[in-house]
Amino acid sequence: MTRPGPPVDGGHGFSGHGYSGHGDNDRSNGYQHQPDRYGRHQAHHLDDATAVIPRFAGPRPAPPADPHTAAQTALIPAYPNDHAAAATNVLPVVISSYQPPPDGDKPALDGHERPPSRRGERVVKLRPERTGEGYKSIYSELTRPTVWSRLRTAARFTGELLITFGVIVLLFAGYEIWGKSVIVNAHQEDLSEQLAQQWADVPAPVVSDGPSPAPVAAPEPPVQGTPVAGLYIPKIDKSWVVVEGVGQNDIRYAPGHYPNSAQPGVIGNFSVAGHRNRATFWRLDELRDGDVIVVEDRDTWHVYAVTRNHIVLPSQTEVVAPVPGDRNAKPTKAMLTLTTCHPKFDNYQRLIVHATLVRSQPKADGQPAELGG
Repeated sequence: MTRPGPPVDGGHGFSGHGYSGHGDNDRSNGYQHQPDRYGRHQAHHLDDATAVIPRFAGPRPAPPADPHTAAQTALIPAYPNDHAAAATNVLPVVISSYQPPPDGDKPALDGHERPPSRRGERVVKLRPERTGEGYKSIYSELTRPTVWSRLRTAARFTGELLITFGVIVLLFAGYEIWGKSVIVNAHQEDLSEQLAQQWADVPAPVVSDGPSPAPVAAPEPPVQGTPVAGLYIPKIDKSWVVVEGVGQNDIRYAPGHYPNSAQPGVIGNFSVAGHRNRATFWRLDELRDGDVIVVEDRDTWHVYAVTRNHIVLPSQTEVVAPVPGDRNAKPTKAMLTLTTCHPKFDNYQRLIVHATLVRSQPKADGQPAELGG
């Protein structure tokens, strides 16, 4: 609601524009004239303490000849510099009875009512509002930590940590399954060349009809980590160069020969250990009774047949004794024993494969039929 201003008359002012001069009707409309110390009159609203804005009134200026110019100066006419004849007048005071609606019910800026919030939506005030604790903005409301926000942050951090850990585990498993195979195969090629060179450097025994030669000293045991034999398992289509020793460094890239066990083709137990990865004894559990295992030394092929495949504890070391399972028994036949970890990706048990020598074949006769010779 707008309170009416002073009536318009023909006094000093601009008639037709809402401004008026001095008149008694001003009092009836709620305005009161009071002269100031210079004798000028000021209009005050009787029930409003609003300050007045004085203006200078003078003779109406002549309208401009140009209609376009007149349209531009109709509301803001030029004032003469005659201050002596100027009288004061006031602008009308506009008082509105509009009261803003309560918080949360403010109409939209475009004049339309705000649609009701749907379930799950949260209405956030974009402008700062004044509260008893000071001004409150959207930033302080959304960034203030709460119990639930801290729980969400902790859950998010835990989830990201678990995802990262899972990715690391997958990468490690991929390395164990496929990465090691590439590395082991590369080292096996190097060991195969070393073994061929080592056998080429040893002279072959000489057979003579003359008197027997003087006895030759027994050869020294092979150095740890050096290649000693070749191992072939046709059923799983795998072959390796066997090195001397069963330490972690010895069997890192190849199966290892137990130093105190027999040599290939000799009475006793030729025992070999290897890791349970895809490049080594991964499929050793597929061997069954009668499957062939071939061992190669410098001059001979030794063909073994599997007799047993079983699982034992790591403490049962008697499986690699000269007579498997009996440390005190005296061996009477040549045997082969392969050992590896069980189950896959763990080592709390041992997988054991025993085989018995079937025959030995000189290399001069070619490869054995079991290898496609």
